Amino acid sequence: MGHVQQAIRSKLEAALVPDLLEIADDSDLHSGHSGAREGGESHFTVRIVAEAFRGLSRVQRHRLVSSALAEELSGPVHALSLTLRAPGEPD
Repeated sequence: MGHVQQAIRSKLEAALVPDLLEIADDSDLHSGHSGAREGGESHFTVRIVAEAFRGLSRVQRHRLVSSALAEELSGPVHALSLTLRAPGEPD
């Protein structure tokens, strides 16, 4: 796990206390595309199940994640694909 992925994990765990947190570095799939960085860690797929999302709209959930990852999103991370659910919600 690279340092950007570890930072994402640490910040999301602290901000959301998730029941489930899966992070995949998809950067190799975007090699040569806009925003792709040498060495990867620019494109991620993140799946989170957290009580913190209960009662929130899709936009509010995305804002929570974006706020927690503001430093990464303004720097090394070009794209995040997010699946954000409260416990018991279907995928």
